[in-house]
Amino acid sequence: MYPPARKDFISLTLSDPHGHNYNNGKHRRQSCWRKWKQLSRLQRSLILLLLALLLIVGLLSYPSISQQWGGASDRDDWLELTDRELNAAPPAVKPVLGLDAAKALAPMPVPHLGPADVPDTVAEPKGPIIPILAKPPIKLFVYPQKKTITNKRGPPSTKKDGNASDVVAGENPEQVVVHEEEEGGEDEDKEKKIVSWRGAMIEAEQATEPPPSAAEKDAAAPPADPAATVPPEVSTGKVDRLEAVRDAFRHAWKGYKDHAWGHDELKPISKSFGEWFGLGLTLIDSLDTMWILGLKEEFEEAKNWVEKELTFNKNVDVNLFETTIRVLGGLLSTYHLSGDQLFLDKAKDLGSRLMPAFKTPSKIPFSDVNIGKGTAHPPRWTSDSTLAEVTSIQLEFRELSRLTQEPQYQEVVDEVMKLVHKLPGKHDGLVPMFINTNSGQFSHKGVFTLGARADSYYEYLLKQWLQGGKTEDDLLEDYLQAVEGVKKHLVKQTGPGRLTFVGELSHGRFNAKMDHLVCFLPGTLALGAHNGLPGDHMDLAVQLIETCHQMYTQMETGLSPEIAHFSLQASDGRDVVVKPADRHNLLRPETVESLFYMYRFTNDTKYRDWGWDILQSFNKYTKVPDGGYTSINNVRDPLNPGPRDKMESFFLGETLKYLYLLFSDDPELLSLDKYIFNTEAHPLPIWRSTPK
Repeated sequence: MYPPARKDFISLTLSDPHGHNYNNGKHRRQSCWRKWKQLSRLQRSLILLLLALLLIVGLLSYPSISQQWGGASDRDDWLELTDRELNAAPPAVKPVLGLDAAKALAPMPVPHLGPADVPDTVAEPKGPIIPILAKPPIKLFVYPQKKTITNKRGPPSTKKDGNASDVVAGENPEQVVVHEEEEGGEDEDKEKKIVSWRGAMIEAEQATEPPPSAAEKDAAAPPADPAATVPPEVSTGKVDRLEAVRDAFRHAWKGYKDHAWGHDELKPISKSFGEWFGLGLTLIDSLDTMWILGLKEEFEEAKNWVEKELTFNKNVDVNLFETTIRVLGGLLSTYHLSGDQLFLDKAKDLGSRLMPAFKTPSKIPFSDVNIGKGTAHPPRWTSDSTLAEVTSIQLEFRELSRLTQEPQYQEVVDEVMKLVHKLPGKHDGLVPMFINTNSGQFSHKGVFTLGARADSYYEYLLKQWLQGGKTEDDLLEDYLQAVEGVKKHLVKQTGPGRLTFVGELSHGRFNAKMDHLVCFLPGTLALGAHNGLPGDHMDLAVQLIETCHQMYTQMETGLSPEIAHFSLQASDGRDVVVKPADRHNLLRPETVESLFYMYRFTNDTKYRDWGWDILQSFNKYTKVPDGGYTSINNVRDPLNPGPRDKMESFFLGETLKYLYLLFSDDPELLSLDKYIFNTEAHPLPIWRSTPK
């Protein structure tokens, strides 16, 4: 084997006469140039073209980049201004008095400074003027929507939410459509980042933090109208809240009139309508509200539609409960308020067409009836009816009998109450949610709630007793037992804030869950205490209305979720917990309903202030610029609450009506000693004596 070859190397160092080290840079330059010359003409041309394009792009992007970096700090400084600093407008900045511009600065309008919408005629400005800087170019974003089927009360039904249209609402020069700041915007003084969801108004927040305190809300700026500086004021210097409610109603009515006239429900985002029964639900639900608010022109055009267009002779299945409380109740209350025989005639026609629902083996009515064919049936999936449905139609049918002197209407609904009164299966006055139309017995026993499918049973126990002149002892007995059962089994307190709430019982297991629907209870308890029932009912009402209020204030939008869960452990930190599936808000009335009762019986102005905050949140997060209000998907996200493209009829029939009555200084306006409200807020008179 041969050894490896040996290699010798010589190290050579070159130097010039002047002592400089050898440098081969010149040789490298010559080598690069040689390689460039070796490239083909096509290759050299492509390289030169690429370099030219890069140079052009760099030159074009330079102004945008410099402007972006130059404006960012100004924008951030502007957003970090305190309310006190905002109120002191610098002399070089001119105030802008636009409605939505003022909204963009105010996280929550001040209860005593102004509504979100104001009428054209206003008093002189008395509030602070807020400086609004110019806005940069804008672009619209469309957010996906979630399809959900939801009932007001009662069991799942065939009622469906239509999907929102993909059409983006156009901009209105008089109303600022909400937008998101465009990247690389050209204006350094953009006052606030705002997002848009297909036309519905949303004001952006900088972070999803706990909602502002009462003190922070008091520091917020009032909204203003393009034609005026501040809302109209009354002699006391306070905002005319009644006019604010009228403005909200007019705005909602405009959307319905423009896009859904004569149909059941408005879809304000897609500017279309949804049909449930084809009976003009929103229009009829709103009749007595317009009368109470003094909107004579709107009332007359609606009355004209009822006279010429409304017919019940149609082949359509309707829900007995929903049709009774909305349509029959709406017609009866409007008859009482206006004295117009037209509405009583329509009510009698409808009532007679609903009677086939009671032709069952047990006399417990079917849930659905065809008002054209005169037939009735249970839902497709069950032979049960919801307990709330069959026990929350009594006020209306009893009143129809009194007015027409035809006893059959009262007889069929009184029979239902007699059957339920003596049924086994109650739990200290609490009732299951379902009842079988064949056997007449409770079904799905063991679940007890004051939420959906059971809520208005308890409400109508008290209200029937009051309607009939406090003479029907069985009704009072059932009501008192139920309240005791609620206190014994369902009332608990949260760990962090000691909030009192009403949970649910499922086969002996307590669930710290409370529907927004349960917020009817404080008002009902207060109504009972006002009529001589135990004083601790009022104590419980005061505690529960505080919890319902917290269901609003603890949300970033100031609006309550559909369902809340409560923390029982003090270490949890937050009282109200909301699951993702429960974060929607349907513009429901139950909390403002109870606020109305609480204010009437206590004269405590905090209940008015709470109602005012709720109205401002509705205006801020659910109002659609071209008309109407929309339910939203997420009360925890003020940046994108997500419109559902639906305005339920009860927003006009109940929510705005109760807000108006809450703000009214006239205790004789629908006195609670003379009128009883059905579960759709339609007032019916309390009888002076029991009808024969």
